[in-house]
Amino acid sequence: MFHRLFIANRGEVAVRVARACDELGITPVFGVSEADLRAPYARDREIVVVGPPRPSESYLNVVRVVQAAVQSGCSALHPGWGFLAENPLFASLCEAHGVTFVGPPAHVMDLMGKKTPAKRAMAAAGLSVIDGSDGVVADVEEASRIAQRVGFPILLKAESGGGGRGMRIARNAGEVAGAFHEAQSEAQAAFGDTRLYMETLIEGGRHVEIQIFGDRYGSVVHLGERDCTVQRNHQKLIEESPAPLLDLDERDRTLAAAVQATRAIGYVGAGTMEFLLDESGKLRFMEMNTRLQVEHCVTEMRSGIDLVIEQIRAAAGHPLSFGQEDVQQSGHVLECRINAEDPEHEFRPTPGAITRWRPPQTSEGQVRVDTHVEEGYEVPPFYDSLLCKVIARGADRDAACDRMSAALSELVCEGVATTVPMHLAILASPEFRQNRYDTRQIPGWP
Repeated sequence: MFHRLFIANRGEVAVRVARACDELGITPVFGVSEADLRAPYARDREIVVVGPPRPSESYLNVVRVVQAAVQSGCSALHPGWGFLAENPLFASLCEAHGVTFVGPPAHVMDLMGKKTPAKRAMAAAGLSVIDGSDGVVADVEEASRIAQRVGFPILLKAESGGGGRGMRIARNAGEVAGAFHEAQSEAQAAFGDTRLYMETLIEGGRHVEIQIFGDRYGSVVHLGERDCTVQRNHQKLIEESPAPLLDLDERDRTLAAAVQATRAIGYVGAGTMEFLLDESGKLRFMEMNTRLQVEHCVTEMRSGIDLVIEQIRAAAGHPLSFGQEDVQQSGHVLECRINAEDPEHEFRPTPGAITRWRPPQTSEGQVRVDTHVEEGYEVPPFYDSLLCKVIARGADRDAACDRMSAALSELVCEGVATTVPMHLAILASPEFRQNRYDTRQIPGWP
């Protein structure tokens, strides 16, 4: 096992990874920007300043982060999620300097990070994929020809994309050129890659993802699915498991195919396959995230398996500590992401000092709060505004919703606006309670 592990991330992510290190007897070393130098989680811990506040000069600076890990004597590095977590060059550079990257091999990350090869690999393994282009689309003319073949509306997506960036919809032939150029421009700005591919736009669908895990010895398991349909601008707001509207036969078929596909590409560690559940009840593969998801806590609470500890063990060369038959899931679990944003004013970020902070009371196996925040914390304007994740469990979906509502009602955050009122409105809405919504709207919120 590793003795020292570098945490190449910040906020709630860093706290989560450090907790796993503490349980494994590993010394965590935090890479922090100058803006996070006095963050509560870095207090009385080993830290290395990796650069100024701007992410491009600190958390996204590959050379600085690897250098910090090497010079601090760390034999492993955990990227968390976001920032450099899915950067194969970063993973390769870590390995080249003797630092074990906690994640899949760089070549697998590269394969799955490019959407077209990923779809081909998953289709070959038996997963259903969304119809569209067979590779990168060369120009507007080719995009128009493909759109005529598959039918409108179509979705143009960045080949190297993620997080909803580099995506544009064309609903008719007259919109293809504009959508193509806008998607290219955003893809270049966000990912440094103008290449696009196309898919038929599935409207009215549900967003479902499958948690998988593999080790170096060919063992691969799934840990069930999560529904992440409640989103804003392709950013998830609420996640839950099990997926409420998923047919059991379709679930079992896709879980088996996901395991087979993961084994076929030589995947190691935690990963997530993302699907759209169309109106016919069929799951269609979209992409694979080669990292741990923000919402991994949902799966942890249902299964009782610590995925971050398993990630570190797998990176250290240990076989999986559990088999498929050991994955027993029970109850219904919800997660709400609470951000420092004002939902009443177009979700405007609200950085500033938190003058009063009282998180909900936690309960073993029933309510969990993952956070890096304490009273007096200054929410910086440079990063994602996530303050905490509240995870609640119930015997069934209604009980989980009730428990989550009660927990959120206990949360006190003064000094900055938060998204708590929106979450409470969603949980109370008939649309959410009766599963009468899809990816096009936030149930219970205008």
